[in-house]
Amino acid sequence: MTDIPGLQSPFSKTSFYNAFVTLTVRWLWRLRRDKPEFAASLIQPVVWLILFGNLFTNTALGAQTSYIAFMTAGVVVMTVFNETLGGGVEILFDRESGVLQRLMAAPIPTASIVASRLGFVLCISCVQTVIILGLAEVLGVGLASGLLGLVLILAIGVLFGIGIMSASMAMAFGLRGHEQFFSITGLVSLPLVFVSSALVPESTMPPWLRQAAGYNPLTYAIDGTRQLILYGINLSQLLSIFAVIALFDACMFGLAMWIVKRNQD
Repeated sequence: MTDIPGLQSPFSKTSFYNAFVTLTVRWLWRLRRDKPEFAASLIQPVVWLILFGNLFTNTALGAQTSYIAFMTAGVVVMTVFNETLGGGVEILFDRESGVLQRLMAAPIPTASIVASRLGFVLCISCVQTVIILGLAEVLGVGLASGLLGLVLILAIGVLFGIGIMSASMAMAFGLRGHEQFFSITGLVSLPLVFVSSALVPESTMPPWLRQAAGYNPLTYAIDGTRQLILYGINLSQLLSIFAVIALFDACMFGLAMWIVKRNQD
């Protein structure tokens, strides 16, 4: 991480920390003004779990205990996906209003602007995940991997969210306006969910769809989360899943940083 070009203040951990905290507080204040939106973001995954879980309750899943149990992992990862995919739009709104330009001209590290938004959105995603798993427990879906499993599910969500949020930030800095942002996110969100193991097992998919799902990062995050919910901890599977998602994160983060740097030059 480097300083914003042209700033006189040298980069330091203190300046990054202070800027990060200040900007995160700004997001919290904005959240307080958007209470209905925040409430909707918490209620939506609950509705998904109840409606989808009961709608497909008679779906044949072989040895799976219930569709709600199967669906829980999909709801968790879909929630993280939707929250982080749309997370960059606030940066885009700041860019359109001129606030982002003033922030980037201020004597603070550019990285603190991105990191504050990333950290804020990931925290919201973690809260949503805990709520979903709590509701699933009420509905009879226990966590086979216990408390450690909860920590690992949150870790998968955070790691996966970093990659999606990086893509969202790339769009926020690279697109001309929020209309393009919403058009692209609307175009890709549902196909990516359907081309994954969120709603049905991969074994029931047509061969071409199963092959496509193998290249979808959602599938890896969902499979790892589902393993932890239904069966327990499989260390070798988790390590491979973390490795794939980390590679995805590196690609998306590199793309985002390239676009940010290009817009600074």
